[in-house]
Amino acid sequence: MRIHQYGDASVIHEEEVPRPVPGRGDVLIHVAATSFNPSDIGLRRGLLRSVFALDLPYTLGGDVAGTIVEVGDGVHTLAVGDRVIGRLDTGGAAAEYVTAAADTVVVAPTAVPLPHAAAIPVAGVTAWQAVLEHAGITSGQRVLVNGAGGGVGGFAVQLAKHAGAHVIATASPRSTDVVRQLGADEIVDYTATPLGDAFDRPVDAILNLVVVSARHAGTLMSLVRPSGVVVSATVALKAPAGSPVTAVHFVARNDTSHLAALVKLVDAGAVRVDVAASRPLADLASVHRDAESGRIRGKTILVP
Repeated sequence: MRIHQYGDASVIHEEEVPRPVPGRGDVLIHVAATSFNPSDIGLRRGLLRSVFALDLPYTLGGDVAGTIVEVGDGVHTLAVGDRVIGRLDTGGAAAEYVTAAADTVVVAPTAVPLPHAAAIPVAGVTAWQAVLEHAGITSGQRVLVNGAGGGVGGFAVQLAKHAGAHVIATASPRSTDVVRQLGADEIVDYTATPLGDAFDRPVDAILNLVVVSARHAGTLMSLVRPSGVVVSATVALKAPAGSPVTAVHFVARNDTSHLAALVKLVDAGAVRVDVAASRPLADLASVHRDAESGRIRGKTILVP
């Protein structure tokens, strides 16, 4: 599934292209699934050109789960038949086959179907870095996950809970049951209750996973205790002048050590992979349209 120009979802086309050949240090993966991420919309529309200019034509798909069918020279840690997952910073996983540097993939979890594991890399690693690296969540803290119904949010709720935090989550009614199952202690229906009215005492940390207006950013800051932290994976939020609250904005990096740690938690049953929908890869343009219309919850995987 490729694009030859930036634009709306109509620029996504299914095409026949030659099967890729792995170079030195690469593996060739028979794709079991890729997954949709909201950032894919920005890539397709050209909104991220300043940080990630695409080499057009471009094959979409940053998440991959699949089986290695060929290894390039110099690859000694993986073999044909290995089931792997990874984040591909140059895309390409929205296809039947994709090549990847061997050091950017890890062995897939065995506790979930291989296609479902495609939901982990981008969303899971983003949540890992938000919860454990930037917010430094520890046992006993009160944590608000703003946007718990999304793909990153589902992992963030679980990782914060695994760290021992009391987790408060914002979610719409369609996501409430799943977010509760993932471990949220309290759920705020943001469609019915203003966020500022939902708290009787401040939280230690906020994980912001949605795009918020300046007014709502101020509300978020007011909910954090002095010396607390607001970590945003979307827009940069600024603490008021003189505020003791720390505001952190980050862009998740590709880190296979974090991905491998997530795989261990999945196999141990400590983290669940919540796949909201599985669709044929040929539906990718429709998935983009559904996401832009707000009709997607959690993670959607796409199977060739």
